[in-house]
Amino acid sequence: MAEISAQLVKQLREMTDAGMMDCKKALVETNGDIDKAVEYLREKGLSKAAKKADRIASEGIISLKISPNFDKAVMLEINSETDFVAKNDGFKELVKKTTDLIESHTISSVENLYQSTIDGMLYEEYLKTQIAKIGENIVVRRIASIVPPSNGIVNGYVHSNGRVGVLISIVCDNPQNAKSCSELLRNICMHAAAMKPQVLDFKSFDSDFIRKEKMALIAELQKENEELKRLGKPLKIIPEYISRVELSDAVLKQQENLLREELKKQGKPETIWDKIIPGQMERFIADNTLIDQRLTLLGQFFVMDDKKTIEQVLEQKSKELKDNIRVLDYIRFELGEGIEKKVEDFAQEVAAQMK
Repeated sequence: MAEISAQLVKQLREMTDAGMMDCKKALVETNGDIDKAVEYLREKGLSKAAKKADRIASEGIISLKISPNFDKAVMLEINSETDFVAKNDGFKELVKKTTDLIESHTISSVENLYQSTIDGMLYEEYLKTQIAKIGENIVVRRIASIVPPSNGIVNGYVHSNGRVGVLISIVCDNPQNAKSCSELLRNICMHAAAMKPQVLDFKSFDSDFIRKEKMALIAELQKENEELKRLGKPLKIIPEYISRVELSDAVLKQQENLLREELKKQGKPETIWDKIIPGQMERFIADNTLIDQRLTLLGQFFVMDDKKTIEQVLEQKSKELKDNIRVLDYIRFELGEGIEKKVEDFAQEVAAQMK
């Protein structure tokens, strides 16, 4: 049997990041052949990784990479089992290499990522080696890749704790105008990270969703009004509508006619009606789009100018530029959303580890 020197063990450890005793055992088993020892550890690592694969990974990080000229962006969620490992240098390096790979090849799905090549091997195999080294199950959960057309840009934002990330792309009629909107777009991404809009706009809602949400919202407001009444405070308005989906042209026209009748009753001169009615219509729309304000990006009031919705902010910017800004993509990732964490009591956990 070949002599296994400390220097050889050190070399194998540096190559594989495996434990010292594991490296020594691998060299003993392969009679000091370091290439075979690497393969031996890899196989052992894969075996360990397979055992870890059934453990739920709900921690981790959201990673984001945007090209300097805003013509390409990628965002991905990589999950680990614990927040502790998410702060590990090895995990951070894995995230960086994965993000760079996705960005350089414009990869848009986890399936395509797993079939890509990194460090001379398929990414799927590479990930398993990293799982073995780091010691926890790691999952690339989802990927978003955006390449806007030549008259558009994409920008994004990831919160400092790496738990929330947003990508938004826009287009303009004039490509130069799109590039001048990069800072505004980043601010809107920051808004979305904080305010959690689920969809871009009301067009994502169907009639059944609106019906259910209206029942729930009215019940919620009625409950709040009971408490406000008890406290002697002004009651909240129970809206007739809750989304722009319901505000058809006929509904808006009817409301405008009602406002005109009211102004007439008040004796307001007709010459000033057109100055009063737009503001009153905006208030009517605001009072009757509460679900849009909760769930849609364009329907929410901008955190940096709470008198205007995101849609109105973009309309104002369009007027400034004499252009027409349109949002193409809105993607928001929140770490671990939708993942059910496995809950075990301490006794069960100890028993599971002793099997």
